[in-house]
Amino acid sequence: MTPAAASSGSGSAAQPPPTPAAELMVVLDLEERAPDLFVGTTPTTPLQRIFGGQVAAQALAAANATVPAERPVHSLHSYFLRPGDPHEEIRYEVDRIREGRSFSTRRVVARQTRKGSDVAIFALTADFTAGERAVVEHSLPMPEVPGPDGLPGLPEVLAAHPDRAEGAQALNRAVESRYLRDPYDPEPREAGDTAFRAWFRVAGRLPDDDNVHAAALTFVSDLTLLSAGLARIGGGWGGSIVGASLDHAVWFHRPARADEWFLYETDSPAAASGRAVCFGQIWSADGTHVATVAQEGLIRSLG
Repeated sequence: MTPAAASSGSGSAAQPPPTPAAELMVVLDLEERAPDLFVGTTPTTPLQRIFGGQVAAQALAAANATVPAERPVHSLHSYFLRPGDPHEEIRYEVDRIREGRSFSTRRVVARQTRKGSDVAIFALTADFTAGERAVVEHSLPMPEVPGPDGLPGLPEVLAAHPDRAEGAQALNRAVESRYLRDPYDPEPREAGDTAFRAWFRVAGRLPDDDNVHAAALTFVSDLTLLSAGLARIGGGWGGSIVGASLDHAVWFHRPARADEWFLYETDSPAAASGRAVCFGQIWSADGTHVATVAQEGLIRSLG
């Protein structure tokens, strides 16, 4: 994913570097190696394990590739089984569980090679719908918050937390963000004020394909969700606190563009036995409630 160099002696100008959206599309554009078998790549990263949102997005892209285009995804449920190795390819095996009149269901298992053995690192079940006539409609109203313009982005936040820069930049390089409060705020927050809100969008333009935007939204939805479990104790990640996602679910209520600003609100209603349950709500900039996200994650003290 490096800029193309100008041809030697040709006199032509160097090609502009790819946009972050184009880089994300490389991640989501899987190779179909055999029927219902897809292979995904991982961008070069300093991280020791693959970002969970990448694996979830690629698994959804693999499932999407086996479903008719007129059936968009309406929900996915998944489990992170092992940390992904960023230096090994990921193979996505799709099982066509159901093809009904109104719904199609797919199960996807992501596998990698470890010490000569084939192991599962992730499992996803996704359901796709032909659509129904709405009998009832309701949704959560978007919180009254400032828009993204004028709010600090990741570079401004990391200037105050240079020790977090490498990992945060690796995870967020395809995504623009604007924060209503410091995501690394060390102060504990009281019940009633534990929700974290931020604006996100994929940087650049994605294709006009609802499946692509659903996969991109899945990618972004894992960025800040587990952090909600730390709001009551403060301090954020690092030091003696580590975390890992155990599962991840997304319900897609309405189509949304992931390359346009959307508000992501996360909170954690319960934590016990070293695990936190976290929920997220996503609204497009016009206030439309487009998705609900849920995750349970491990929060462990190394002290």
